[in-house]
Amino acid sequence: MTPNTNATKLSTTIIEPPSPNQHTHTIVFLHGRGDNAKNFARSLAYSTSSTGQTLMQHFPSARWVFPSSELRPSARLANTFGGGMTSQWFDTWDVQNLSYREELQMPGLGESVASSLDIVHEEVNLQGGAVIMHCLLNLATPKDVSRIGGVMGFSCRFPFPGRTLNEARKIVGAWQDGDEDGLIRNTPVLIEHCLDDPLVKVDTGRQVRDVMTGFGAQVTWREYETGGHWISSPQGVDDAVAWLGEHTDLNYSSPNS
Repeated sequence: MTPNTNATKLSTTIIEPPSPNQHTHTIVFLHGRGDNAKNFARSLAYSTSSTGQTLMQHFPSARWVFPSSELRPSARLANTFGGGMTSQWFDTWDVQNLSYREELQMPGLGESVASSLDIVHEEVNLQGGAVIMHCLLNLATPKDVSRIGGVMGFSCRFPFPGRTLNEARKIVGAWQDGDEDGLIRNTPVLIEHCLDDPLVKVDTGRQVRDVMTGFGAQVTWREYETGGHWISSPQGVDDAVAWLGEHTDLNYSSPNS
């Protein structure tokens, strides 16, 4: 797999398996707006399954890669202290209404898709195995493989709703007309959302589910009464562990065992 030489190389926080010889899979996990890789990786320690284990503990053979987004200007905060520079994968005027001034999303999404895919390329070349990716930027995926391990989304939004897959890809400069959609159809998707999410309303998550299903993805949808703008613990962690165990050949300890 060949990386994009024009993409910005992102800094990453990496959690290796306890033993280097154990490495079988890589999980690339993207943080939310305003966060960073180090803080995000630490926060996962507070989300545990019904057996009190973190995702990393359930999957000891996985290498966890946490990229940090670039600092990008926020149009809405342009007149504030610091010029509105924010850690974000793409800019948006209203996080609860991505359709309003949606042109603000285009530059950051294009750059972030390219940079994130480079990390996927590097990890596949390193391991030669499946890559599991939690990604809000699933408009583009590696085009020279038939499937990645899976896509997980927690409290997600989908940019440019109402477009076809190719239309959305072209907006961010991902793929062109005629590109295959087989990878999306072959790659399982898990989307989890909490009903009490105050930032990204659950209807927005249901929209992601419907859009991805319309693109032909194999979507598993889970929603929870509580959990806010995060993974619902412990049930959401249990469900993520079970889903990864079902759809990949990762060695893991089941919360139900």
